[in-house]
Amino acid sequence: MAKLLALFCLFSYIIVLSLCSVSAAIDDNQDQQVYVVYMGALPSSEVYTPMSDHMNILQGITGESSNEGRLVRSYKRSFNGFAARLTQSERERIASELKPSIFFLDKEGVVSVFPNKNLQLQTTTSWDFMGLKKGKATNRNLAVESNTIIGVIDAGITPESESFSDKGFGPPPQKWKGVCSGGKNFTCNNKLIGARDYTSEGSRDTVGHGTHTASTIAGNAIQDASFYGLGNGTMRGGVPASRIVSYKVCTWLGCSSDSILAAFDDAIADGVDIISISVNMGYPSPFEEDPVAIGSFHAIAKGILTVNSAGNNGPEPKTLESVAPWILTVAASNTNRAFLTKVVLGNGKTLVGKSVNTLGLNGTMYPLVYGKSAVNSSACSVESAEKCEEGCLQESLVKGKVVVCNSTDSYEALANGAVAGISLNRTPNVAFVTSFPLSALSQEDLNSLVSYIKSESSPVATVLRTEESFSQIAPVVAAFSSRGPNTIATDILKPDISAPGVEILAAFSPEVSPSSSVYDTRRVKYSVLSGTSMSCPHVTGVAAYIRTFHPQWSPSMIKSAIMTTAWPMNASETGFVSTEFAYGAGHVDPISATNPGLVYDLTKADYTAFLCGMKYNATTVKLISGEAVTCTGETSPRNLNYPSMSAKLSGSKSFFTVIFKRTVTNVGTQNSIYNSKIVLNHGSKLNVKVFPSALVFKKVNEKQSFTVIVTGSALESKLLLSANLIWSDGTHNVRSPIVVYKSE
Repeated sequence: MAKLLALFCLFSYIIVLSLCSVSAAIDDNQDQQVYVVYMGALPSSEVYTPMSDHMNILQGITGESSNEGRLVRSYKRSFNGFAARLTQSERERIASELKPSIFFLDKEGVVSVFPNKNLQLQTTTSWDFMGLKKGKATNRNLAVESNTIIGVIDAGITPESESFSDKGFGPPPQKWKGVCSGGKNFTCNNKLIGARDYTSEGSRDTVGHGTHTASTIAGNAIQDASFYGLGNGTMRGGVPASRIVSYKVCTWLGCSSDSILAAFDDAIADGVDIISISVNMGYPSPFEEDPVAIGSFHAIAKGILTVNSAGNNGPEPKTLESVAPWILTVAASNTNRAFLTKVVLGNGKTLVGKSVNTLGLNGTMYPLVYGKSAVNSSACSVESAEKCEEGCLQESLVKGKVVVCNSTDSYEALANGAVAGISLNRTPNVAFVTSFPLSALSQEDLNSLVSYIKSESSPVATVLRTEESFSQIAPVVAAFSSRGPNTIATDILKPDISAPGVEILAAFSPEVSPSSSVYDTRRVKYSVLSGTSMSCPHVTGVAAYIRTFHPQWSPSMIKSAIMTTAWPMNASETGFVSTEFAYGAGHVDPISATNPGLVYDLTKADYTAFLCGMKYNATTVKLISGEAVTCTGETSPRNLNYPSMSAKLSGSKSFFTVIFKRTVTNVGTQNSIYNSKIVLNHGSKLNVKVFPSALVFKKVNEKQSFTVIVTGSALESKLLLSANLIWSDGTHNVRSPIVVYKSE
């Protein structure tokens, strides 16, 4: 009877299983591994008890009277499901035996069995650079800002940091339903109002990443903050009056799918207003296999926007990892500040490299040696020594010298007693914290340095301490930032927006060295990090800032405001991946985004229709949304009411015609007229027509629809043609990128 009940309960929902390798406890005797069983939406019945149901299901599958050691965790607050230890045969039984014909001919059985992905963390003048000034220089709605709760799904937090002091804060908002369960010696307050741990380590940040992202979003204003004098000034988050909740899902080993889903489950039920997650799969995954896509779909259904990093696998194409249209996906770009580290040669020549090096050699010249000239011939080849690979340098030949490595890694030189290192910089315009004096040079400058070494009998050099440099150059997307095109939803342009993610100063954890090197014994309160993990919290802060002025806006309205008011960006280089596939709509502009004029709104039903348009069957749509749906009609994914317009073309036709349909909502002023304007980009030869060419609004919140017809010819593979559609009433300029492309 128990088995029958278990099968009945199990069959009443859609089930997804995923192997959670990171958090899995493996029983060698039984070959058990942790799988996630996702069961969609919670039943509406008041008598339904998820934990009991989950235990009954396990009992029916395993045949064991007690399954306490099997059940890892239950998802029971915002959606239904559980994580459990199962053998391969038990997993196969769930996937194969629970067929619709067993009990209900009109129900679907198991729809997907997929392996868990071990997700990875994506690693201050930035707010001033974007125009969000400190203090009274920026208009703020502090009452609403203080009532805003931001959930940060990351690597934990440092509760003692000044960035999270609750001095001047009142009690948490009444809507808060969460807890402070951060573990031993962890205390929340009226600023850091909650914490949950899914790693068994406690909520304290032992990586530095979670503290950094949380303080970037909503950290208090801290005067005279710096990294050993670098970046000195007032450091703060975008919405410093907001409340923070930490959901720790990541350790040094990564971030497991079951933890991420559990964090979304709790965050939604806890009452957060916005979720920020600087975590990615490592590569694009179908929505039904992506825990961030699944969790964020449930969040947006409850009116909660999820902001996610684009990933750090650029600049290669098709590396973008955050691809779902209900997520706000953020690329990383630079600001007007850069950290530069100079190398001065014995002949007086100065080479300018990149690093965050607070040590330096005080101008003292030391002998220079090229890695290949210091080879440990008994262990390695000359080529390996040239790159300073592990075990390849002879200590007696590098100790007390400045070692040059034709690679990005020079820590082998440090391990063998070098006083400084000079390496190759493969991420232009990006500096990383180093544990000893080091400068990363461009390949051209590194070649010049090698030529100097060969030309001198006793070459010498010194590595100086890092300096700050400010410029007025326009922001460009960082080389590491992942690029489109979107490989899952090919007619959705991703990323959505770009924001500062290069050399960002923010709070840090004293539990770890700022360089993450075993040779680095320093501990700091603030550090400099780069990555789309740093750009993501900037946009989270902007979204929260907009929400303080428009708390009634839906997540898609906030997202639209951010995208359509962005600063236009230009391609930093020639090529397919340096255009909109790098920066989306452009660079975020917080102040303009509070008054966009028009917005593109979307509901859960729109996203469901979008999934149907992608040819997902009802089973897979339910897998993602958690609810039963009926896919009717032919809804083209490119007609999702998205703030950007994108179409992937196929076939070999000489001429093409692409049609986009959109609806905008007036959030500006009544009795307004918006006229359309088309601006072609990158020398594109497109013909773009808009019908009607003008939109007339009599009142606020009125909706008007329009059609965009794009025609052109001779579009080659790996070629992108683009334009901007701008709706203007003389005050507001509502800009949407239009992209047409072919991709192999």
